[in-house]
Amino acid sequence: MIRLIILIMLFLVQCIAAQDFQGIATYSTDRKLDIQLDSTQINSDMQKQIHDMMRKQFQKEYTLRFNKTESVYKEEEALEAPKPAGGIQVMVAGFGESEVLYKNSKEERFVAQRDLFSKMFLVKDTLRNYNWKLENETKKIGNYTCYKATSKQTIRQSQNVSVNNDQEDEENFKEEEITITAWYTPEIPVNNGPSTFWGLPGLIMEINDGLQNILCNKIVLNPKKKVDIKEPTKGKVITEVKFGEIMQKKSEEMNERRSNRSDGGGMEIRIGG
Repeated sequence: MIRLIILIMLFLVQCIAAQDFQGIATYSTDRKLDIQLDSTQINSDMQKQIHDMMRKQFQKEYTLRFNKTESVYKEEEALEAPKPAGGIQVMVAGFGESEVLYKNSKEERFVAQRDLFSKMFLVKDTLRNYNWKLENETKKIGNYTCYKATSKQTIRQSQNVSVNNDQEDEENFKEEEITITAWYTPEIPVNNGPSTFWGLPGLIMEINDGLQNILCNKIVLNPKKKVDIKEPTKGKVITEVKFGEIMQKKSEEMNERRSNRSDGGGMEIRIGG
């Protein structure tokens, strides 16, 4: 009986895949924050304002327009986050995020259009192999039955929190192994997902890397109007590694300019980098 059910499901998936299958998925992001600021410089009310403002910066909405082999992932326009009182400026490292992210799973490549200090880059490279491990857990996300998958990845990141650039000369970068947890549904037979994630036998509906959570809250399958998926073409063509080197250089230049600045106009808090 179970074998018959599996054969029927495989037949249905193949029938769907044979069609001109496409859709639009909407994702919302949220990020875990655990930042302690010096109470001698910032009072508790101001700390709460800063924490709330920072969290709003990470709460964004994206759309993934996809077909069987291609997708475009893009942030929806949002209102500018409110600034805390008292002349405090909060800067979050990680500039250079994708304006438009195009993925082609058939050719295992991506193209990311990124704006770095008003200069447009076109990052072209191969998609990462996540080496997913399929787990024996399921849960419902909306109307879809989702299955769990995990991936071990080693990342290098900074955990710096500095006030008025008061930090050690050496960047606090460290390498650590993280577990990425994904929930995918074979009911939507595309090996795609939000951001750079892909490679599972079904659309990724939710993903968490321990810090950030991305959750699908709306899906429209085979809309009447054909889904527009275009590979970005504007910008200086560059690899992912080279773009990372440029980002690091720009970050060092910014740190140097801030350390030489003596305007005394307010307080600046920088998170990471």
